[in-house]
Amino acid sequence: MTAVTVVVLAAYVGNIVLANWTSTHWSPLQFGVFAVPAGTLWAGMTFTLRDLLHEALGGRGVLGAIAAGAGLSWLLATPQIAVASVLAFTTSELIGSIVYSRLRGRAVLGAVLGSNLVGLGIDSVLFVPLAFGGFALVPGQVLGKTVATALTVAALLAAKTARRAVRR
Repeated sequence: MTAVTVVVLAAYVGNIVLANWTSTHWSPLQFGVFAVPAGTLWAGMTFTLRDLLHEALGGRGVLGAIAAGAGLSWLLATPQIAVASVLAFTTSELIGSIVYSRLRGRAVLGAVLGSNLVGLGIDSVLFVPLAFGGFALVPGQVLGKTVATALTVAALLAAKTARRAVRR
């Protein structure tokens, strides 16, 4: 395992920890008309980090990372947040990983974008009602995760462009 892989794995697990901790201890954030669960941005970044792990560790490595993330969810949150997180996280991460592996042959950034959009939709629709008892926070969660996806895809695009410039 390379140093970069270790950093990405630590970031992946760290984002899961932060998402569950903030969802448990902070009230939803208000952005205009949208109420956004506090852990949304952290949770949104896990989708791209999962795809980077897929590149580095393959499908089996990603499954191990998903299991570690699900296990940490049990330790770091209230029982209601933990159950919601494990169910939503495991389902969305597994399906997102499948989408990524199917799209990966075409373009990495397209695969990241596609898997993130599928994952954030599934995660939001499952997590919010289980964690908070209704669907009122789903639009804010989808918005927050979409912003996280846009930021992480933009960062990947910038890194790809910088690598190309260095090679020239």
